[in-house]
Amino acid sequence: MKFLSLFIIIIYPKGSPPEKAEESNSRGCLRILGVIVNDKLTAADHVTMLLSSCSRMLYAMHVLRTRGTPTTSLHDIFHATVALRIEYAAPAWSGMCSAADRARLDSMLRRSKRLGYCSDDQPAVADLFSTADNELFHRVKSNSNHVLHPYLPGNTDIPYQLRTRSHRMTLSNKTKHLNDADFIIRLLYKHFY
Repeated sequence: MKFLSLFIIIIYPKGSPPEKAEESNSRGCLRILGVIVNDKLTAADHVTMLLSSCSRMLYAMHVLRTRGTPTTSLHDIFHATVALRIEYAAPAWSGMCSAADRARLDSMLRRSKRLGYCSDDQPAVADLFSTADNELFHRVKSNSNHVLHPYLPGNTDIPYQLRTRSHRMTLSNKTKHLNDADFIIRLLYKHFY
């Protein structure tokens, strides 16, 4: 017999929650398709989980190296386990990362380079996030059947062409701090000054 689990997550505006928040069965975070979303809409819990998981993988790689695994194989294992785990669903949660979260992830990548588990040309976390964002945005723009395509704003006709643009879509207003975390708004404004 299967039971339906129902979780309610209360998202508070910036600042502290009300004095006595109900915490009967509330955990304060929710795992959605492997991405942890907390009640403050930050990626801190997800980054902590990622670092814990990647640290275990780095220990396993240490054991493999002591058993004689070649360096090229360690680089392949690192890319298949650690790098892809960081890149998984990055466009969904990278906008909620603080500078401290990105620094923690960069620190883990630098440590991996220093220990020889990954190649020296492994890009930084900001580059990984930017590449993942650009690839997804390009797929959404070019495929009218993509599930995110209806959320894109309409195209605008500009009679002049001063410089090449990454898109011809109408820019929506950025009204709140959360707009910086929104994937579509973040990418619409990415190359506009």
